[in-house]
Amino acid sequence: MSGHSKWSTIKRKKGAADAKRGAVFTKFGRELITASRIGGGDPDMNPRLRVAIDKAKGVNMPRENIERAIKRGTGDLEGVSYESLTYEGYGPGGAAILIDSLTDNKNRTAGEVRHIFTKMNGHLGAPNSVAWMFSQKGYIAIDKGEGVSEDAIMDAALEAGAEDVRESGGGFEVITDPKDFDTVRATLEKAGLVLASAEVSMIPQSTVTLKGDEAAAMLKLMSAFEDHEDVQNVYSNFDIPDTEMERLI
Repeated sequence: MSGHSKWSTIKRKKGAADAKRGAVFTKFGRELITASRIGGGDPDMNPRLRVAIDKAKGVNMPRENIERAIKRGTGDLEGVSYESLTYEGYGPGGAAILIDSLTDNKNRTAGEVRHIFTKMNGHLGAPNSVAWMFSQKGYIAIDKGEGVSEDAIMDAALEAGAEDVRESGGGFEVITDPKDFDTVRATLEKAGLVLASAEVSMIPQSTVTLKGDEAAAMLKLMSAFEDHEDVQNVYSNFDIPDTEMERLI
C-alpha cells in the first residue's frame, strides 16, 4: 500500500473549503441527504451519516443546515433524491483519477465531467479502468507539532487496530480498515491528538510522480473537478515532490 494521494493535504494548504464555502455546503448537504436516506437519520446507527456530519461541522456548516439536510433525507422534509455515480479516467502524465458524484441529472453530470477531462488534457475511461488501482481505507492525518510523538501515535493507533502508521512530510498518516476507522479515530482523539484530517478514502496502491508542467496541469484538473457542484470526492495516484509543491502552491 503506497502513501495517500497528496490531494487532501494540498486542499488544506490552499484553504479551498474556505474560499468556496457555498459550494462546500452544497456538497455536504447532498451527502447528508443521501446518507440519511440510505441508512436513517440517527448518526449512532449510521456510520456514513456520522462521518458526513463530522465533515460538515469541520467546514463550519450551520447546525440548522445539517439538521434540515438530514430531515430531507429521511423524508421529514421535501427534498431531491440524488444518484451516486463514479467516473474514472486519466490526467496528465497518466495519473489515475477516480471521481465520486451525487447528482439529480446523470446525463448532465456525465457530459460535464467528460468536458473537464477533455478541456484539461485528460480523458474519461471505461468502468474499472482505474478503480482497481485503489483500495478503500480509513485515513487519518496528524500534523507535526509540539508534544506530538511518533511513538505515542503509533502505540495508540496500532493498539486500536490501525493497519499502518507512517511519517509523511509535515506529519503522520494512520491507515485503517474501514470498519476500524471510528475506533482508531476515537482512540487518537482520546489521547489528546488533534486530527488534521479523518476520512474513509480511496488509497492508491502505487503512485505516479509528476513534475513541471504535468504537475501544474494535474493540480488545475483536480481543482476543476473539486469545484464541480456534483462532485463529492476526487482521488488520484499522483505524487508531486515537496520541492515542486512549494513552487506550485
